[in-house]
Amino acid sequence: MAPKAYRSVHVLVALLPLILSGCSAGGTTSAPSPTPTATSVSPTPAAPAVQPPLAGTSWQLVSIASMDDAQGTTEVPDPSTFTVSLQADGTATFQIDCNRGNGSWSATPSDDPASGAIEFGPIAVTRMMCPQPSLDQRVSTALGDVRGYLIKDRQLHMSLMADAGILTWNQT
Repeated sequence: MAPKAYRSVHVLVALLPLILSGCSAGGTTSAPSPTPTATSVSPTPAAPAVQPPLAGTSWQLVSIASMDDAQGTTEVPDPSTFTVSLQADGTATFQIDCNRGNGSWSATPSDDPASGAIEFGPIAVTRMMCPQPSLDQRVSTALGDVRGYLIKDRQLHMSLMADAGILTWNQT
């Protein structure tokens, strides 16, 4: 037979989890967490989308300025053969000498809407061989490198990445 003290230790060990669980509840019941409810908030009117001043405009290329002094500025002999039309829906159409093209464009005006960032998406261009000498390859390459714009004195100046040059356009 086990001693009486040993038996009471067994009973205490067996009841200890029940005693402790009762202590953790503290004898009080907590109120259930409130269920979150949707609140009605008046929507803040969205700011109207700001369209750069380029949307819906058409331009003729008049010169290509290189930052390389050896190349200097090249005047376009017939500006009507190098055009871009920037549609309000983000599409752009091009005439690049004897070739035609289309693609997308996006612009973000700076604090002064007459300047900002501009980029063209991929441009699909026909591949006709234009009579030489032609600026078609040079202009096609430059359009993919356009990164900024400035409208000044009724001309659109598109700057190329890495300060490689500037395409200057007259509005049509």
